[in-house]
Amino acid sequence: MSDKIKTAAEAEEADAIPRQHEVHSDPKARNAADQPLPKGVKKTPTAKKSPAQWAYERIILYLKNFEEDLDNEHEIAMGFTGGDAGVLRIEGMGYFDPDIVTFYGTDPTGAKTQLVQHVSQLNVMLRALPKSVEKAAPTRIGFRLAQDLEDG
Repeated sequence: MSDKIKTAAEAEEADAIPRQHEVHSDPKARNAADQPLPKGVKKTPTAKKSPAQWAYERIILYLKNFEEDLDNEHEIAMGFTGGDAGVLRIEGMGYFDPDIVTFYGTDPTGAKTQLVQHVSQLNVMLRALPKSVEKAAPTRIGFRLAQDLEDG
């Protein structure tokens, strides 16, 4: 821990910049922590974000990082933890302040699916699923969500 005295501006900047850290067994593995943060994430200081907004923004970074390693034959999906609810192909995501995060998509049968989750119960397992056969290109929701944060 540093004994350096910080100016008010330095303290405010340190509070506004989120801290993240990852270690993988493969030193060449992509880390979400190594990716630049979109402007929208840095715009509002962490302490001023609701738990829902803060969870939403961080999940977007993980979604985009995961998608960057997928080939054109796969799309991102999430598996549900703690039950037999199955898998949701992620097609949208949002939050409702102060504490709800929601995922929109379809299940493996093509049925419309939505998960509404309280941030205190949030568990997200990202999975790669073969893309829908009728689509020419895979859908990349993480990139669209990250662009929304960048424009934010």
